[in-house]
Amino acid sequence: MNPRLVFEIRVHGFLLWASMGLLMPFAILAIRQGNREQNPKRLRIIFYLHAILEMLAVLLATAGAIMSIKNFNNLFNNNHQRLGVALYGIIWLQLILGIFRPQRGSKKRRVWFFTHWIVGTLVSLLGVLAVYTGLGAYREKTSKSTKIWNIFFTTQITLIVFIYLFQEKWVYIQNQGVILDNEVVNFSLDNKVLKPESC
Repeated sequence: MNPRLVFEIRVHGFLLWASMGLLMPFAILAIRQGNREQNPKRLRIIFYLHAILEMLAVLLATAGAIMSIKNFNNLFNNNHQRLGVALYGIIWLQLILGIFRPQRGSKKRRVWFFTHWIVGTLVSLLGVLAVYTGLGAYREKTSKSTKIWNIFFTTQITLIVFIYLFQEKWVYIQNQGVILDNEVVNFSLDNKVLKPESC
């Protein structure tokens, strides 16, 4: 392969990794953080951070798509190319859904939210799969090892998934050992009920 084509493949891969593997997951983590936010000002900041990260991710993915259409063999005879075409379409669908979201409280909001969540989850899963299949396609075309990149990406995705799951339990973890207002605490030990003593 000529060095120019190898360089273009690397740039394409970097753009799609930055989009699918970095910006989109951070946008998702940001908006999930907003689920617990009570302060309207901070909630607005989190929402705009989510929107900006997602738009940047779409722009990078679009640049990567344009590169692949312009510079690469597009016979769609491998899984990475077919997956890429589907992914580009779904990414733009998600962006359009995000732009045209109904106001809170409207009857359409529940359907919109479910659709936005399903499409976003699909984009995330397909994006991760596209990065792995892209690394495989790079290895096939260049005969260069991608082992270190597979390890790096797997570690990164594992960390993001851990943070995603940890966000769900963080408030619960913080509230352990704290007695909330009007909460009656009874501890049962061998059928004996122990009540907390007052100070």
